[in-house]
Amino acid sequence: MPKRQRHQLLAKLMEENPFMTDRELTRHLKVSIQTIRLDRMELGIPELRERLKLMAERSYDTVRSLPLHEVIGEIVDLQLDKSGISIFEIREEHVFSRTGIARGHHVFAQANSLAVAIIDNPIALTVTADIRFIRPVKLDEKCIAKAYVRSISGERSKAKVEIFTYVGEEMVFQGDFVIFRSAGEAEKEGGDEHADRH
Repeated sequence: MPKRQRHQLLAKLMEENPFMTDRELTRHLKVSIQTIRLDRMELGIPELRERLKLMAERSYDTVRSLPLHEVIGEIVDLQLDKSGISIFEIREEHVFSRTGIARGHHVFAQANSLAVAIIDNPIALTVTADIRFIRPVKLDEKCIAKAYVRSISGERSKAKVEIFTYVGEEMVFQGDFVIFRSAGEAEKEGGDEHADRH
């Protein structure tokens, strides 16, 4: 493939999925990792870690429901009560030593904490979770969790949040979460907390 054509394809791939690793790009473009790095430099595309930092700085709402350091994974996009994306890299401490396969509770924790973080409320707690592990996640893989708020019912309410976790293009986890939202703020603003019961 001519260099110019490869550059166009690389730019298109990055636009479609800015979370692609150099290794994933080598598979798509069938060139060496050194070639990918050179192409990225020529096109002014930073490495993945820098791209994540830029995305995080560019746009996202402030998490209200829990301290940022309690979120499992790195939030790179967040629109409260709408959608969010987090990235979690599977390291040695997350896998079974014999198999190199991630322990399920880490993959679940990423999804669960994103489902809570997306809620625009100071108190948000998981009520139920209907989850499905689609394939094992391995050491050094990057889990990209995408959350979507599907519905919110009333002031003292529950929100339904759907999470899809991918490694590259492949879905590895799916979950439907019901998140409780506190009514604390509504009560304080409304004055009489019993007024709405009569």
